[in-house]
Amino acid sequence: MGPDTTHDVLGIGFGPSNLALAIAIEEHNAQLPPGRRLDARFLERQPRFGWHRGMLIDDATMQVSFLKDLVTLRNPTSDFSFLCFLAERGRLIDFLNQKTLFPLRVEFHEYFEWAAERVRHLVAYDHEVTAIDPVRDESGAVVCFDVVCGSPGVTYRARDLSVAVGLEPHVPPGAELSERVWHNSELLSRVRELRASGRPVRRAVVLGAGQSAAETVDYLHRNFPDAEICAVFAKYGYTPADDSPFANRIFDPDAVDLYFTAPSEVKQSLFDYHRSTNYSVVDMELIESLYATAYQEKVAGRERLRFLNVSRIRDVQPRAGDSLEIAVEFLPTGEQQMLEADLLVHATGYRPRDLTTVLGEAAKVCLRDDEDQIRVTRDHRVETTPDVQAGIYLQGGTEHTHGITSTLLSNTAVRAGEIHRSLELRAD
Repeated sequence: MGPDTTHDVLGIGFGPSNLALAIAIEEHNAQLPPGRRLDARFLERQPRFGWHRGMLIDDATMQVSFLKDLVTLRNPTSDFSFLCFLAERGRLIDFLNQKTLFPLRVEFHEYFEWAAERVRHLVAYDHEVTAIDPVRDESGAVVCFDVVCGSPGVTYRARDLSVAVGLEPHVPPGAELSERVWHNSELLSRVRELRASGRPVRRAVVLGAGQSAAETVDYLHRNFPDAEICAVFAKYGYTPADDSPFANRIFDPDAVDLYFTAPSEVKQSLFDYHRSTNYSVVDMELIESLYATAYQEKVAGRERLRFLNVSRIRDVQPRAGDSLEIAVEFLPTGEQQMLEADLLVHATGYRPRDLTTVLGEAAKVCLRDDEDQIRVTRDHRVETTPDVQAGIYLQGGTEHTHGITSTLLSNTAVRAGEIHRSLELRAD
């Protein structure tokens, strides 16, 4: 005996991607009589909406324009826009006077929370999905999916799924996280705990060369004014992000169409050419600020900010007294130096969650390409075996088919509109 209700669509995860879809459904439903509305529900394992809370540094800004919010590129007249949020908060004129396209990250998160609260009736928080099972009718066709939440022990049924489980923190193979070894996704909460404990920080080491790594170095340097902060990375220096107008066209909605239809070798070339728009790159302003700080310290004769470039961490061992011994290798010569540190932060990025694990039994009905990647249609729907009538839509994990924007905010609003249109067509 299954659940009493079969939803039209069930969202797995409720970050910005499924939030944008919830808004698209909510806006469209408002124009329809009750009998024609999509019945949507979204499941989120967190107790409330949260997006990279661990890196909401006070002065960090977004790297995408506020116009690439949850709705504007899909529906410029929507009252779920960032500008409408600012107007409601009484900050619209003040924001405009800054003459910037890039809001503070904490403010954009506040916008997300504001939007999420407005569709709160569609969301079940504290619901962690533990299984997704195909449901077959008398003929053997898969007509819907049962989504099991181990906590609080309930099952939902839906004809279509929108899977948007986001990314998970990545650490180097063999790295073990602890009270003194973190991933930067926990930065703010860990620093608060450390400062509250009163434990001294004499030296902190940050591994990584991307935006988050540089922000982590800067944040630790400012929060522990007596500590030495060592940045370790394999490059010669931080690489500036390419945010030039022509390069940014890789994030245009039309670029997704071109990428999707391109031969596999062209896809790979485009990805390689434009990695510098997003991966392992840093805003030029932050690079210059860190360099200026390091130079000022050199002039003053007290160098707290150190850059161990062309290097990698070879070993990490705990020491007596709750500190670490970190072996850092200088790659050109193989020479190693030992650093005694109180803290090691892996600012080593994120990776897509394993969709096979997320989908569980439902993964068995998904078709795969020659590279064992899940096959996805242009409208973000997974290609499935012929006996499947129910649908699985992916928001993320589709770089191999839809390009570099699949894990970024740039096309969130447009993608939500595309999935919503596809759901509407399937419901008719």
